[in-house]
Amino acid sequence: MSDRRPRAARRRSPEPPPAAASPGPAAGPESPSVVQATLYRDGRRVASPATLAETYRQLREHPDGMAWIGLHRPTEQELHSLAAEFDLHELAVEDALEAHQRPKLERYGDTLFVVLRAARYLDAQEEVDFGELHVFVGPDFLITVRHGAAPDLSAVRRRMEENPALLSLGPEAVLYAILDAVVDGYAPVVAGVQNDVDEIETEVFGGDPAVSRRIYELSREMVEFQRATRPLVGMLHALMAGFAKYGTDEELQRYLRDVADHVTHTSERVDGFRQALTEILTVNATLVTQQQNAEMRALAEAGFEQNEEIKKISSWAAILFAPTLVGTIYGMNFDHMPELHWAGGYPFAVVLMAVVCTSLYVVFKKKDWL
Repeated sequence: MSDRRPRAARRRSPEPPPAAASPGPAAGPESPSVVQATLYRDGRRVASPATLAETYRQLREHPDGMAWIGLHRPTEQELHSLAAEFDLHELAVEDALEAHQRPKLERYGDTLFVVLRAARYLDAQEEVDFGELHVFVGPDFLITVRHGAAPDLSAVRRRMEENPALLSLGPEAVLYAILDAVVDGYAPVVAGVQNDVDEIETEVFGGDPAVSRRIYELSREMVEFQRATRPLVGMLHALMAGFAKYGTDEELQRYLRDVADHVTHTSERVDGFRQALTEILTVNATLVTQQQNAEMRALAEAGFEQNEEIKKISSWAAILFAPTLVGTIYGMNFDHMPELHWAGGYPFAVVLMAVVCTSLYVVFKKKDWL
């Protein structure tokens, strides 16, 4: 990463015709995808070209300078123009176009290709929003291709311009500053997630029925967060392993070690969040099961009480039905009925009703229906 050979020694002749510098749409007025193109020399801004073609031309005129080109969702023509000018590998260009890549660090000759996943916490929605950043780092250029709202690299640019001594160390210094910004951006996310976890714990024991969905959604976000932070730990250690080979400045070495410490801490916190959410989900499932069992037990008790009432009503209905049956039989208007003109018929019928009712009452009482 410390190779500062002149551009003419690395690629085609140093002074091609202007028309050949950037074919297609990239040679016209600045595209909305070009956030900013800046040329630096000795850590200080010397030019802010309006187009990619102008950036190419001025960088050829200052072989000891460094170009920092920032893009947001660039077109295919723009990336192919950059690839032709800076000898970017076609596989890296394809990744930058498609996005949705895992964080990784790859070297193509004297060019590094870095993919980062930035994150920001949205307070209003109480969710984590992830962005993707692709960085091409060469001996005298740095190209950032941003997909999504995060990270905001304008603050990184201001910070580096305010420290010319650090910026003069070249594209490697800018790369480390970007890594630092991405990792620092994780801190508010960690704080927001910690607050969400605390709220979820309160909701779980408060019996909020919507908490299960919130736990699930936050768990999915933590999976994405793990995918963003875990590979970054290995990437930073790979960069540190190349300090001696590529002659990395001592100040940058200290810089990167600090970034590595921060990302390791963040990765551990994210792992802790995911484990905590798994345990909370288990507790919530247990509490929901207990609540359902209590409800089922209450329903069973209510059903038992209802059955008891039905038994009582049915028993009294049967008791009252017996005299009604006897009275109905003796109330029929037939001339020839047994005992119709018997003097003891009425007392007999009354006694019969009393005996039947008493017998039914005794039977139902023994069965605890009354």
